Amino acid sequence: GLTAMNTKMNSEEDQPLHVKSGVVYKNTSDGIDLHLDLHYPVSQPSIDAKYPVVVYTHGGGYCGGSHKLHGGMSRAAHGLVKSGFCVVSVEYRLKNKEYNLDVLIRDCVIDAKDAIRYLSKHPSLCVDVDRLFLFGDSAGAQIAMVLLLSPPDSLPGAAELAGHQYTTIAGVSWYGPCDYQKKQLFSPDGQSNCRDRWRQRIFPRGTNPAQKKQMCREISPINYLTKDSPPLLMIQGDKDTTIPVHHAHYMKERADELGAPVDILIVKNAGHNFRRIDPGKKVP
Repeated sequence: GLTAMNTKMNSEEDQPLHVKSGVVYKNTSDGIDLHLDLHYPVSQPSIDAKYPVVVYTHGGGYCGGSHKLHGGMSRAAHGLVKSGFCVVSVEYRLKNKEYNLDVLIRDCVIDAKDAIRYLSKHPSLCVDVDRLFLFGDSAGAQIAMVLLLSPPDSLPGAAELAGHQYTTIAGVSWYGPCDYQKKQLFSPDGQSNCRDRWRQRIFPRGTNPAQKKQMCREISPINYLTKDSPPLLMIQGDKDTTIPVHHAHYMKERADELGAPVDILIVKNAGHNFRRIDPGKKVP
């Protein structure tokens, strides 16, 4: 259910973030309630208010992380809210004991899609789902890119949220993967003989080769690119060994072939999470 509006002080800025927290948008087949938090520009939105909305999906390798904002994400949300946006941070299922060890990346994407469908279904939340922006980091950036680029009806989820539409305007990826079919993109040296550390998060054991290919394609943002795609900005560190910079360059190359609006920003001497890597030192 909906909880009362709370006002949270941002530790980095002496300004309030007005948060409606703990909104249950979905109950999974495992009986798990999934929540979202809405961060508004004002403490009490008027009933006819319609704020442009930024949906944020957190990182954590689909196994960890939290939709509760902190650090750089809290600062980013503060700037967006101050500019008149409502920032919605989304909880999705994770592949761990707290949620379910059988969770796949596809489930994470569907949960986040259902969160947007919930926003569309409930106009009383005062967000304009026809002015919808996406933002995520790492695993959450992959989710954000799929949400941005794929049609609203794709990857169907909860039956009670089916058919609710929205319009994506633009998105930002912080060091997100673009293609799970190309193993070499995950290797810092670009070699295809690297260990595939993602397979257990993409498909269950016993999946046949044709199904594996389809499941990889379905969660790979690059496969949703068209010349009519909404604009996407990918920001990537050039020393990132977790999600190497190859992802940004490969997505840009494909976008240019299609005439899709993708820009990339490469941060020099930056690893994953944009942590500083001193020039000349070995990347960990």
